[in-house]
Amino acid sequence: MTPPDVTPSRGERLLQSHLGTGERADAFYDRQVHAHLTSAMREFIGRQSMVFLSTADSRGHCDATFRAGPPGFVMVLDDGTLAYPEYRGNGVLASAGNITENPHIGLLFMDFTHDHIGLHVNGAARLVTDQDMQTTHPWIPADTAPGRRPVLWTLITIHEAYVHCSKHIPHLEPAPAP
Repeated sequence: MTPPDVTPSRGERLLQSHLGTGERADAFYDRQVHAHLTSAMREFIGRQSMVFLSTADSRGHCDATFRAGPPGFVMVLDDGTLAYPEYRGNGVLASAGNITENPHIGLLFMDFTHDHIGLHVNGAARLVTDQDMQTTHPWIPADTAPGRRPVLWTLITIHEAYVHCSKHIPHLEPAPAP
């Protein structure tokens, strides 16, 4: 399999040239962007109870959405693979439907209360049944969220991961659930 092309886009490079930020951008790519999760990234994901997802269908029509669960509901299977459960919801299945047409996915983990960072993870996603996930990874609990069973799992092969600086991330105080 050919490794994914994660080099900066032509549009990024054009704007970097126009705005004179190419040198700073190159330093960021060299220092911050990884083709796998670091140990700090793995630990960070294990503490998160929410993630924002971005997918697009085969026509390039985008969908951004939110997933939440108990801390660690997005599971680190290894340095290059994540998985999260898909629960029964409104039946639209926009993200999962997009993944069936276009595997590209972006995840943004934001911590507004403790670390005050964002972790970007971009990669390729595929859907698997709960039974297949339990067979392949028997250590994953069958009941990943109290009272809820996954109907599908999304497996993500990581192409790049990097931390978003905390400079402009607001501090929020957690509120009790209603």
